[in-house]
Amino acid sequence: MGAGRMQIESFHDTVTGTVTHVVADAATGMAAVIDPVLDFEPQSGTLTSAGADRVIDLVRSRGWQLQWILETHAHADHLSAAQHVRHALGGKVAIGARIREVQQMFRSVFHFERSFLPDGSQFDHLFEDGERFHIGELEVTALWVPGHTPADMAYRVQDAVFVGDTLFMPDVGTARADFPGGDAATLYLSIQRLLALPADSRLHVCHDYPPPERAAAWVSTVGEQRRGNIHVRDGITQDAFVQMRSARDATLSMPTLILPSVQVNVRAGKLPPAEEDGRAYIQVPINAFFNNGALPPGL
Repeated sequence: MGAGRMQIESFHDTVTGTVTHVVADAATGMAAVIDPVLDFEPQSGTLTSAGADRVIDLVRSRGWQLQWILETHAHADHLSAAQHVRHALGGKVAIGARIREVQQMFRSVFHFERSFLPDGSQFDHLFEDGERFHIGELEVTALWVPGHTPADMAYRVQDAVFVGDTLFMPDVGTARADFPGGDAATLYLSIQRLLALPADSRLHVCHDYPPPERAAAWVSTVGEQRRGNIHVRDGITQDAFVQMRSARDATLSMPTLILPSVQVNVRAGKLPPAEEDGRAYIQVPINAFFNNGALPPGL
């Protein structure tokens, strides 16, 4: 299949650092959106869709038909716009099959309604490792790359790989591994799987947090990562990576939007069911992630 028929457009959300990718088969006009983002302002609880609407407008302007909405994992830093995009353009919402483990972990943390089942049924399709599917006539391979979460998937299309939260740009390094179900040693092995691909493979990252001296970017090659990634370039052992990653993660605060994001994203981008007043509410479980849930005396 000729490389010229694949078209890729990307959108960088400056608030969350997330990159949404649109992949299309120019010959058939079929397309996929990877990791779409809703705009959520936590201080006021305002949820809007300006960023996702830019993606929708692009797909419409090109005359493409949306076939897939692909999530690389249940993100902790933004709310998925999967349902908003599907409402506008159609398509199936898909994620890795290990999302069931993530749903199971967070079901009790957030005291989800009894009707919520941690079986992945909220999504239209669950990918297994190595599963092949198509965007038009472009063949895509789903690659299981756990470590950041148990459910992370990358998607390989010809020489392009959409790596999710595994690798970042070489001068930024790698994703954290301290979320529930994350593991630095597992992340290292997943990254090595990606870095074993041909050196000229293009790695499209899911986030960029650029240093002041450069603009946001989201494409590097396997060769560039192996030569220059500050966390996992050639010569850095698994033990050294785990030591570095663990020490670094201990200094990081939780993402600003982790509580609303997880509640929405394990539901395939759906809000929690509305209460009797017709409003949907996001829970804030107290000390769910710290202090073993214990509260200060007297509370």
